[in-house]
Amino acid sequence: MQAILHRATRMLLGTLLLPLAALAGEAQPTHEFTLDNGLKVIVREDHRAPVVVSQLWYRIGSSYEVAGSTGLSHALEHMMFKGTDKLDPGEGSRILRELGAEENAFTSDDYTAYYQVLARDRLAVAFELEADRMTALTLPADEFTREIEVIKEERRMRTDDRPSSLAYERFKALAYPASGYRNPTIGWMKDLERMTIEDLRAWYQLWYAPNNATLVVVGDVTADEVRGLAERHFGSIAAGKTISAKLPLELSEPGERRLRLYLKTQLPSLMMGFNVPSLATAREARQIHALRLASALLDGGYSARLATRLERGEELVSGASAWYEGHARGDSLFILSATPNVQKGRTLEEAEAGLWGELQVLKEQPPSAAELARVRAQVIAGLVYERDSIAGQATAIGKLESVGLSWRLIDEELAAIEAVTPEDIQQAARTFFTRERLTVVHVLPEEARNE
Repeated sequence: MQAILHRATRMLLGTLLLPLAALAGEAQPTHEFTLDNGLKVIVREDHRAPVVVSQLWYRIGSSYEVAGSTGLSHALEHMMFKGTDKLDPGEGSRILRELGAEENAFTSDDYTAYYQVLARDRLAVAFELEADRMTALTLPADEFTREIEVIKEERRMRTDDRPSSLAYERFKALAYPASGYRNPTIGWMKDLERMTIEDLRAWYQLWYAPNNATLVVVGDVTADEVRGLAERHFGSIAAGKTISAKLPLELSEPGERRLRLYLKTQLPSLMMGFNVPSLATAREARQIHALRLASALLDGGYSARLATRLERGEELVSGASAWYEGHARGDSLFILSATPNVQKGRTLEEAEAGLWGELQVLKEQPPSAAELARVRAQVIAGLVYERDSIAGQATAIGKLESVGLSWRLIDEELAAIEAVTPEDIQQAARTFFTRERLTVVHVLPEEARNE
């Protein structure tokens, strides 16, 4: 039976290699060039439909911010829709809507991005609007006065009034003692209350320049078409001051840190995080891919270890998860979370011990070849489906470039994942899953405070 399962898994893996190879192969040529002002442009051809996605990525996010000035990157993202020298507030969005285009923006720890999805013959409109915003944003004080209140309310609704989000924010602040990753992307409320329009104007002037941006275009276009449009709309923009931003590096072994929170929640829960490198900071890339597969071993669907052993087997938890972000600008975290099975009388301490037990198994015994093949197939399937759309491909490219990696990793990571051995996963577990790297947060209902 084991041999049959192993062969079936290998067959599944083989079927998944073909579509991912197709995504990375000759059917979708990718081109890279840089304008004289430093704007990098990456074009990936996908001619399945007469549609194109344009994404402009700026290398600026909350990890670049300093104490007392958090939330600037996210607030500026909001204000980018509030008018330029040519356009009134919201007018750019109205133009895109009338063209049937989709647009939005997002801010993270490491980047801020603006995107449009539209018909291929309307790409010039997207370029014109983004070039205008890059150079001629007006940042009116009255619009800021209104918008900062919107951002404060967003913080209340998405973080302050949501126990899980509030707990994660506190968890990150504890888990990243040395880097800007401790900053919440939306900013601390005290910083939002004292933010000024002058702060945003200075942030805009400092970071919003062509030599601090990457333009990613994926869809029914050619490199020559995009190059001509990029030169026309962005080529005359002057380069900004070159800024050498240091990587957000962490203490490799800060020591065990613990926090107990009493929040408006019905069920107790816990988070455990280990300080680990990312692909940008690791000594060996193989360690990072081993951690990615370790996460999938623990929490990769119904047959994963946490669900099989702790949830359905021991009935220790009512839910558990593991995740790891290997594509960060600086050091990262390997995170586990769990909710104890209170119906069975299980406690946070027991749930934490159960998670530690699963990590210990990884340290003591490498996964079998069959289990690793199954998990590897799941990871590859996720990559295939994630990058099937033009938006997914563009986002993968933009994210890699914005954290200091290369878009070429998209086409190379399949081989890297294939190369990971069971022993690599065991060694990664032994190296990184230690108490010297550990942060633990226990979240309990408020009424438990006096127990």
